[in-house]
Amino acid sequence: MTVGQERAWDRYWPQLGLEVPDLPAGPLDTDAWFGRSAPVVLEIGSGMGETTSKLAAAAPDVNYLAVEVYQAGLAQLMMRAAELELTNLRLLRGDAVILLTDHIAANSLSEVRLYFPDPWPKKRHHKRRIVQPEFVSLVAARLAPGGRFHMATDWEHYAEHMLQVCSAEPALRNVYSGWAPRPEWRPVTKFESRAHTEGREIRDLIFEKPTLRSSVADGFTRPGS
Repeated sequence: MTVGQERAWDRYWPQLGLEVPDLPAGPLDTDAWFGRSAPVVLEIGSGMGETTSKLAAAAPDVNYLAVEVYQAGLAQLMMRAAELELTNLRLLRGDAVILLTDHIAANSLSEVRLYFPDPWPKKRHHKRRIVQPEFVSLVAARLAPGGRFHMATDWEHYAEHMLQVCSAEPALRNVYSGWAPRPEWRPVTKFESRAHTEGREIRDLIFEKPTLRSSVADGFTRPGS
């Protein structure tokens, strides 16, 4: 880390961050951690925090969780959070799958966001991609009814894979007939701008966990029903 990142880590991490391996058994008590009850949004892979900080700032009414393995990125995010005087952001360092499996209660998240995950472009590495059937089922189980799973990628083949895997998950349905329109509220980062410059199209996908009422109205059947 840079000197500034190390300083931010020492100053802000005790208040804003937790290590996933050190979490006590059972679901994370987000109400206690944030000091309030509010819808919880989980962003997986916050990177250097450019997008995350802006999204959290734009939604002060939600409790915003960001999970990332990269310490320097979390430190940079805390620097951005301090500049924006954010009070609705908390950080977790570690494996998102372990976090979701062991420390997020079922039906508790209003949204899960996964922006530009590692595409693992080589075919022999595709199994390392985070978006796999088991992962999508896990996300669906943690979403509250009406909750959404929002993904974005600049890799065409990965986007097609995401669409196929999520469409096969019985607990979710695509909010759109295919790709979602790019939401105006998602900031354009330097990474995304570079992708455009290099000729890669950005594709968004938004899947939703139906409420019981909407499920009955349109004939959607929940698993186990």
